[in-house]
Amino acid sequence: MAYKAFDLTGKVALVTGGNSGIGLGMAEAMAQAGAAVCIWGTNEAKNDAAVKKLKGHGNKVMALRCDVSDEAAVDRCFAETVKTLGRVDAFFANAGVSGRGGGGKGFHEMATEEWRRVMAVNLDGAFFSLRTAARHMIERGGGGSLVSTASLAGVMGAARGEHYSATKGALMAMTRSMAVELARHQIRVNSVVPGWIDTPMTEKALHGEAFMQKVLPRVPMRRWGVGDDFGGIAVYLASDASRYHTGDAFIIDGGYLMF
Repeated sequence: MAYKAFDLTGKVALVTGGNSGIGLGMAEAMAQAGAAVCIWGTNEAKNDAAVKKLKGHGNKVMALRCDVSDEAAVDRCFAETVKTLGRVDAFFANAGVSGRGGGGKGFHEMATEEWRRVMAVNLDGAFFSLRTAARHMIERGGGGSLVSTASLAGVMGAARGEHYSATKGALMAMTRSMAVELARHQIRVNSVVPGWIDTPMTEKALHGEAFMQKVLPRVPMRRWGVGDDFGGIAVYLASDASRYHTGDAFIIDGGYLMF
């Protein structure tokens, strides 16, 4: 008999950046566990493909085109999600962009435009969406789960990626503060910290000769992570099994950080 606390029947999960990679891995696992799922993404073709995949699990599914760096768009899309699915019980702030190696230049040459491009999505977008989700959960009562996708870049040095690292380190710090403040509302707040994950955002780098020869051997599991590796943690954090677990950072990196 399955552990009943992991059953997500009757729950609604919302995943930003949910049409591929880590976000889709999370969304699909929660759909399999019984949740109704909404995904946000900026690519409508990828949204449609993800919806077709998620509908195969027999639960309500919807997708919205949403740029999380647009504050008004976040509020509008969240309201539409709630109107269609009734509520949001678990919210995953997963949307993000890469640092593109600082625009190919060192920190001392990084353009302000490049800094702000990454901040707008990875930090401002997470703030806009988490704030909206928290407001919804407080107003309806009954608690909920907020989850942010950070990165090992937030705890390690990443040359030419200072802007990306800054967003992810800040997101982890914000998550801890939110966990303390929102616990009185029975809202749990945690972050997921991926290592080297093979997604559309990283595939070009990870499959290059340099990464295959120099980085992959430093991963004890001897493979890159994939989106499906994040399904289990998503189900746990969306479920009643994590009802007393808050303020944590779940490192999912195949052992890279400790090796």
